[in-house]
Amino acid sequence: MPRYLRIRSIVKTERTDTHERINAICGLKPDGNHWTLTHEDAVSQVENRTCAFYIERPGDKRYEVIVAMDVRAHKYLKTVADGNQPDELLFLPDCHHVVHTSYAVPGRHFTAAV
Repeated sequence: MPRYLRIRSIVKTERTDTHERINAICGLKPDGNHWTLTHEDAVSQVENRTCAFYIERPGDKRYEVIVAMDVRAHKYLKTVADGNQPDELLFLPDCHHVVHTSYAVPGRHFTAAV
């Protein structure tokens, strides 16, 4: 059974391609500790059913996060409410809990806030 985690913030890029607009997703574990996953690791965890993600929006709206594929077969995260662009995820605030670099967001592991 997958872990069900709420995405509370994201790390955006300056890119415009759908699969490159989000660098990492962030949230809080049930114990209150911060977690961060790279976009690639999050896609992998959804596909492997290790984790299931969702976001919450004002008005008690809750959207499941799914893996989509663009016309060039690049995989990316978006919500069930989105069109081609991951707009609902992009509306989330920027994550400020850790310095997000290639070494601060290691592959396939949650990172703690610094």
